[in-house]
Amino acid sequence: MDYSKSGNPKGARSTLRGPDHAQKGAPKSVKPPRETQEELLARMKAASQKAPQKDPKS
Repeated sequence: MDYSKSGNPKGARSTLRGPDHAQKGAPKSVKPPRETQEELLARMKAASQKAPQKDPKS
């Protein structure tokens, strides 16, 4: 039995990607600015002080 012919076919290994893939001169993605620790603590304190909403189903 020829075991090399069993199983799934192997995918193409050296296929070229389209011309739009990683073009030179493309604009760089910009990450949003990280919030400072003070802003984070203020946001967490504001969220913890909100009254918990009751479910209308219960």
